[in-house]
Amino acid sequence: MQKFILIETSTALCSAAIAENGAITAYRESSAPKAHASLTAVFIQEMLQERGLTLADCDAVCVSMGPGSYTGLRVGVSTAKGLCFGAGKKLIAVGTLDTLVAQAASVIPNTSSVIPSEAEGSPYRFIIPMIDARRMEVYSAVFEIAGQAGNDARQITETAPAIIDENSFAEYLEQGSCLFIGDGAGKCADVIKHPNAHFCQCWPKASAMLSPATQAYNEKRFEDVAYFEPFYLKEFVATVSKKKMW
Repeated sequence: MQKFILIETSTALCSAAIAENGAITAYRESSAPKAHASLTAVFIQEMLQERGLTLADCDAVCVSMGPGSYTGLRVGVSTAKGLCFGAGKKLIAVGTLDTLVAQAASVIPNTSSVIPSEAEGSPYRFIIPMIDARRMEVYSAVFEIAGQAGNDARQITETAPAIIDENSFAEYLEQGSCLFIGDGAGKCADVIKHPNAHFCQCWPKASAMLSPATQAYNEKRFEDVAYFEPFYLKEFVATVSKKKMW
């Protein structure tokens, strides 16, 4: 039976989890300053001891691949790579936006880990996860809830930066209800006033990585431990104006 270590450090929240046989059995999180560097490895060690496990008992290490902050992702990926190198374990990478889509199930009424399709009673036609990227910019993609199985949220746009204004995502809002979820959702609520827009301000959590991690493991979608690099948010670069000031 599958056992995973799950690491999510792409935003201000540092979180880690242990999954056994399709269920989260241990979880830790902290939003304290510099928690990523100081607590990620500590959380993993604590949870393994709590569950009576060793790294050798685990089948894979799963880490967030971004988009996300440079510092957070660097810590998470470095930790995951170290664990995989040291114990010869498989490395799985899950997109931050995919984690938020999986996490959306927890905010849809009467659901647990499965997102119902619109025909099955979901209040949403689209899920739009978004990561804050300063000012009014976010990294996002659009996922359409489809399929009779209920857990099929299909990505229909590329992950890309977007500058938010009152017309953002208008073509999807006109088609049905949209759930904006992530740490960039709150600021969007201030400018997107469409009646079909719904917002959930939250950080992605390691506990929500289980479903996409399991799918990747079953499909043998593993990363090259030596060469894997995450998707960093672009860094803001200050420039000196060429305009004469005097």
